[in-house]
Amino acid sequence: MQYHQAVRIGQERSRKSQMTLFSHAGFAMLTLTVKKSEGSFVPVGEKEFVAIVERPGEGWLVVIVDEEGYAKSQSKILAEDAAREILNKAISADIPEYTGQVRLV
Repeated sequence: MQYHQAVRIGQERSRKSQMTLFSHAGFAMLTLTVKKSEGSFVPVGEKEFVAIVERPGEGWLVVIVDEEGYAKSQSKILAEDAAREILNKAISADIPEYTGQVRLV
C-alpha cells in the first residue's frame, strides 16, 4: 500500500473514532492516522477500544485506540475523575476497554 493511500484510509478510521469519542466526551481530536508495520506505513486499525492515559504533570486523556494500542483520537486534558467518567460511559456503550500500552506518537 502506498503511503498516501494509508493516510487516506487512516484518516477515515480516525475521524470515525473522533466522532465516537466526541459523543462521550464532548470534545475529541485526531491523533494518529498511520502506523509502521513490518517496515512500511499502514492505516491505523478499524477496531475501537477506549482507554485513559495519564500525562504526568498535565492530567488525563481519554483515547480511542486500535487493536494494537495506536491512539486514533483523544480528549482534551482532564482531571482523573472526569476521564474515568467518560471511560465508563464509553464502556457502557459497548466500547471495549484497552488495557495494553497506548501509543500516542
